[in-house]
Amino acid sequence: MGKVAAKMKVMPQSPEIDLDDLQDKLEDSLPEGAKINGFERDEVAFGLVALLPTVIVPDDAGGTEAVEERFMNVDGVESVSVENVGRI
Repeated sequence: MGKVAAKMKVMPQSPEIDLDDLQDKLEDSLPEGAKINGFERDEVAFGLVALLPTVIVPDDAGGTEAVEERFMNVDGVESVSVENVGRI
């Protein structure tokens, strides 16, 4: 069984969201078998900063859909998109 690395883009609802707290909530929301292998931050505009977590999931877990759903249910998240996916 292989693993898949996905770089995701998580947009907070507003520039006032505490990004450190949001990172913790995202990590706590992960489905079983998934893990975050680091975060990057991307300044979007007008003080809004997107989080770019790299998520590792098992290849047989059905891709990143479960992670995307969990991230969307985190308080303070406006949107979630997958930027890059690759097998590792």
